[in-house]
Amino acid sequence: MDLGNFYVALTVKDLAASRAFYEKLGFQAMGGDPDGGWLIMKHPSCVIGLYQGMFEKNILTFNPGWDSDAQPLADFTDVRDIQKKLKADGVTFVDEADETTTGPASCMITDPDGNPILIDQHV
Repeated sequence: MDLGNFYVALTVKDLAASRAFYEKLGFQAMGGDPDGGWLIMKHPSCVIGLYQGMFEKNILTFNPGWDSDAQPLADFTDVRDIQKKLKADGVTFVDEADETTTGPASCMITDPDGNPILIDQHV
C-alpha cells in the first residue's frame, strides 16, 4: 500500500512570520493561497504546509496520486483502496471517503497518541 507523497500540515498563528522563518531554513513557496491563510513550502527533501486558522492541531498528511512537486502520478493507490485496507486491519476512522465515488477524496484517522493523519487525494 502506497500512501503517496508525505508532508506535515502545520497550524500556525501568523502565516507571514512562519513563512519568513521557514524561508530562512531554505524552504520556498510552491503553492497555496496566502490571502486564504495557507501556503505549501518545499525544501529539496521535504514539503510542509502552513495553515493559519484552519486546523486545531498539526496534521500528518499523505497525498495519493502526487509526487513531491504536487505533480500527478500515472500509477498510484486510490484513497478508497487505502481506506478499505486500513478498515480491514481494524483502523477506526474520524472521517471517511465515499467509496462509491472516484477522483478526489480524503479520509482521516488518528494514531494512538491522538495525532491526526489525513489521506488527501487531489486527483
